[in-house]
Amino acid sequence: MDRLAAMETYVYVVETGSFSAAARRLDVGQPAISKTIAQLEDHLGVRLLIRSTRGLTPTEAGTLFFEHAKKVIEGADEAELAARGSAAGLTGTLRISAATTFARLHVLPHLGAFLEQHPLLEVDVRLDDRSMNLIEEGIDVALRMGDLSDSNLTARKISQCRRLVMATPAYFQRCGMPQSPADLADHEAVIYTLGGGGTSWVFKKDGTEQPATLAGRIRVSAAEGVRTAVLSGYSLTVSSEWMFTPELASGEVVAVLGDWALPELDLWAIFPTGRMASAKARAFVGFVEQLMEKR
Repeated sequence: MDRLAAMETYVYVVETGSFSAAARRLDVGQPAISKTIAQLEDHLGVRLLIRSTRGLTPTEAGTLFFEHAKKVIEGADEAELAARGSAAGLTGTLRISAATTFARLHVLPHLGAFLEQHPLLEVDVRLDDRSMNLIEEGIDVALRMGDLSDSNLTARKISQCRRLVMATPAYFQRCGMPQSPADLADHEAVIYTLGGGGTSWVFKKDGTEQPATLAGRIRVSAAEGVRTAVLSGYSLTVSSEWMFTPELASGEVVAVLGDWALPELDLWAIFPTGRMASAKARAFVGFVEQLMEKR
């Protein structure tokens, strides 16, 4: 039995909570996971997991083994990288999670440059506006925007941008330009329903605050829907400038109420809780941070 591989399998089982989820993460059949855990328990001479209809629960010995095994795996990864030396570069597969529109506009066009720096590395990008379970999905690092609802996440803020009121020139020509935040109630807006969106906003200017509520008959759960509605000339929106960076530069979309400030939007790098960030993940986050500094 390969003890390091068995440790890794056990760690995945505990982190994901099931044999089947660990099997998907390791890309093997579930029977192979069950066999590995059984062999590991036989080798150690202790029961590591309690199996019930409600799932898997580590025993006291299983919890202690999990904590030590995780440190051993992390140490082995770091030792392997150090042994190869920095000249050898990064290898293996880097699994990234990111919002679809942000990745399409700001990350994917530049991935080629990142891979040129690391010719032995492969990248698996999972695009979804909703937050993923990083451990269950085997994600090394996620790029998320907005406020972090889970204070237990291992996170690092890597950039920030403005939120703006935006629409096409054709929309403003047809519907008029709002002169104050209160005027937004008379406009047709597309509402982004996930984190960082919504209908209620607070604008600030010269130390004063003015709340505003967007009105609109279109609500979408993906940023691509916001872009489509705005670029069609149907509606305006309150959104991050990241969502419309090319169009703001070309004039296809314009921002109004520029003398009023909205809460800025943070970009975070999120790492699986309780696990040392891999060298691959750290390198990618540094790369994205450099990209966003150029914006």
